[in-house]
Amino acid sequence: MKLRNTSAAVAAVALLALTATACGGGSDSGSNGDKITVGIKFDQPGLGLKTPDGKYVGFDVDVARYVAKELGYTEDKINFKQAPSAERENLIKNGDVKFIVASYSINDKRKKEVDFAGPYFLAHQDLLVRADDTSITKVEDLNSKKLCSVTGSTSAQNVRDKLAPKADLRQLGGYSECLTGLENKRVDALTTDDSILAGYAAQKENQGKFKLVGLRMSDENYGIGLKKGDDELRGKINKALEKMVSDGTWKKLVDQHFGPSGYKSEPAPKVEG
Repeated sequence: MKLRNTSAAVAAVALLALTATACGGGSDSGSNGDKITVGIKFDQPGLGLKTPDGKYVGFDVDVARYVAKELGYTEDKINFKQAPSAERENLIKNGDVKFIVASYSINDKRKKEVDFAGPYFLAHQDLLVRADDTSITKVEDLNSKKLCSVTGSTSAQNVRDKLAPKADLRQLGGYSECLTGLENKRVDALTTDDSILAGYAAQKENQGKFKLVGLRMSDENYGIGLKKGDDELRGKINKALEKMVSDGTWKKLVDQHFGPSGYKSEPAPKVEG
């Protein structure tokens, strides 16, 4: 009889352990005890950049820090994880991150897989040209120019296919290569989101060399990606974003990270309910 009672107790403990493990994969995904894992870009100056000395800087990084603080996490409790564009949905769905702040445009296709808080920033596709170049003022001017973007870029393809079909499109391995080509006059313009272009132009070594044309070829509402169905977390992040705008932090961060490029951002977009 004693043996049967002991066996029953062991079984009960095992069942409780399994139940706790199963529950742990819910809204706590991306958390590790008192720490939180947040996805950012590591290679976008002005937005999300990991510096050679291991620091994380940029507008998106500071937005992530602000939101995490409002959720109860001090900076030393934040673990930043690289979130390449092609991996963002998987990182969220697998619970590798709590949320992602990485120039993550909200669209219907992505909303089928993940949820978004925000938006917190409105960007537009634009062109970056040399500071002394006055020959490109509208997208049609690219029909006689060399246009640069990274391999596989939908931004460059959009310009050539729909707006300037005669543009000579050059696709290189990275934006830094395009910038070098732009500076050396091997290409005439670089295209992607204006926030990304502004980030590169604002780098100390690039200040004064380039300018944004100021075209608005698309609307890109950046949101904070999180696991689908986590309405509680989404609500908390939205409140944090609203506070960030109302207390002046949003404007301060925009000026800090994009101001040196001369980029004039849109006003803070209205956070969706």
